Amino acid sequence: MFKGIVIEKDAEGYRASVQEMDETHLPAGDVTVRIEYSTLNYKDALAITGKGPVVRSFPMVPGIDFAGVVEQSDHLEFKPGDRVVLNGWGVGEAHWGGLAQRARIRGDWLIPLPERFSAKQAMAIGTAGYTAMLCVMALERHGLTAGAGPVLVTGANGGVGSFAIALLANLGYQVVASTGRPNESEYLRRLGATEVIDRKELSEPGKPMQKEKWLAAVDSVGSHTLANVCAQTRYGGAVAACGMAQGLDFPASVAPFILRGVALLGVDSVMRPKADRLAAWERLARDLRGPILEDIAGEIPLGQAIDAAGKLMRGEVRGRLIVNPNV
Repeated sequence: MFKGIVIEKDAEGYRASVQEMDETHLPAGDVTVRIEYSTLNYKDALAITGKGPVVRSFPMVPGIDFAGVVEQSDHLEFKPGDRVVLNGWGVGEAHWGGLAQRARIRGDWLIPLPERFSAKQAMAIGTAGYTAMLCVMALERHGLTAGAGPVLVTGANGGVGSFAIALLANLGYQVVASTGRPNESEYLRRLGATEVIDRKELSEPGKPMQKEKWLAAVDSVGSHTLANVCAQTRYGGAVAACGMAQGLDFPASVAPFILRGVALLGVDSVMRPKADRLAAWERLARDLRGPILEDIAGEIPLGQAIDAAGKLMRGEVRGRLIVNPNV
């Protein structure tokens, strides 16, 4: 038996609860993992609260991340005792996920846990840090170099934003953080932000072309925020877009793209090829320095994750929440 969060939808409605389950209920897969730590992401909060159409089949165990130890394997690359990490691949949406003590998945979705990180540290990073690293790598491929100008990070207090600030600062960039919680400015400066601005400067409808401010940006917000960020990006600059906290819409014009040569770089973390995942985690192991994980992440037991999902949706969570399913 093992415990996990189960989301159900039936004639009685939509609900999430912690339940005891038998391993025979686990879905098909060639690797079974004993989960040591998982996380609570924005997408997990959408799934648990029912605020977004995330879950595609019921019942569903949410959790788009986990790190743990292989217990059984019919996959050539993994054997019992191997330490592994998983991000994305529709886990927690269409396939039972990581907010539980056990998971059975396809071995092709796993990568080895980098030696530098414990399972807890890997989940302090989670999909948020992994996505932030993919954004930084996308900007680097576009030609971003430190010292050429300020880089904006929106949604700065969230998981992706927090890691984007830390990674960019560690790499020598001047980072400007946009947040709706100015009382968290000291936290953002500890991560490496040199300036903190109010998100109100970006969240309302704006002109198609505005004063050039940013060399580049990492945006996890979308909607009017992303439109204004593009309108304020310097000639030849780039914006890595990876989220939709404000909305899925993009009320912008083509002006920044055809008059200033601004590049909008879409960053997907869910279905990335294994080579990209390995490269991103290798960079995380190299480029994350200092006590950042302790500052960004807090730990909660599985039993508190459902309540915490509501707090995350209300914008009351700073940084990352690690979930320990074994307490």
